[in-house]
Amino acid sequence: MTALAHAAIRWYEVNARDLPWRAPGVGAWPVLVSEVMLQQTPVVRVAPVWREWVARWPVPAALAADRPAEPIRLWGRLGYPRRALRLHACATVLVERHAGEVPRSLPELLALPGIGDYTARAVAVFAYRQRQPVVDTNVRRLVARCVAGVADAGPTTTRADLAATAGLLPDEPAAAALASVAFMELGALVCTARDPGCPDCPLAAQCAWRAGGRPLPAGPTRRPQRYAGTDRQVRGELLAVLREATGPVPRARLDLVWADAGQRERALATLVGDGLVCPVPGDRFALAGDPAAD
Repeated sequence: MTALAHAAIRWYEVNARDLPWRAPGVGAWPVLVSEVMLQQTPVVRVAPVWREWVARWPVPAALAADRPAEPIRLWGRLGYPRRALRLHACATVLVERHAGEVPRSLPELLALPGIGDYTARAVAVFAYRQRQPVVDTNVRRLVARCVAGVADAGPTTTRADLAATAGLLPDEPAAAALASVAFMELGALVCTARDPGCPDCPLAAQCAWRAGGRPLPAGPTRRPQRYAGTDRQVRGELLAVLREATGPVPRARLDLVWADAGQRERALATLVGDGLVCPVPGDRFALAGDPAAD
């Protein structure tokens, strides 16, 4: 099955996107930051924020020395802003336990705050060129189609997905790492969920799904999550006001953000509960770790 990997690598070497975290010499910390930012967020939105982030905090120690409010502020509109706090906590642990360096071993990576199985494997592979299966939605879909002959791999990554992907990787670690990123790129650009470009796919001749007539998924098609009008949108609007403020924000100012008082209060309460926002005396609010919150 490693023939699939070699075909994917040849395609990748010609067609790979020029992404800043793939540039020669980019270290493990910027790679880790990119992987956290890319979770549920498109590349086009991540790239400019990533550049600002690594320019301001090029090493974990720089971020750990800063207040948590600053990564929340710089996170901007990337969504799921708890990731900014997790990166701050991760940087702090890297300084305290690893001399400010990102560890190489998978167990040590998994022990970092906010770093799950996918991110740990991605850092091991993309930063340190190790042989590990890196399985995101795009890779699961590619492997499900090419190997299992089904249109969709299901909603979550399983050990079977990891084993199936590992079985496609070359033995040599550097080649395996290159195959991992090639599979991911193919899934993102060619073997897409809605409009797979089979005529342009370097794996088409060996694809079980294509050979079987591209059967439709057996279960219902998953719909994209709605954003407009949700608590997530309200949280984003409240955070936008707090990020741009130079001091504590009165509740009356936040009341102008969203007309539905119940939804607005619920969203504000979850921001406080998540540690992103702190109440300040005088019925005011500030970003967590902001001098205004002291």
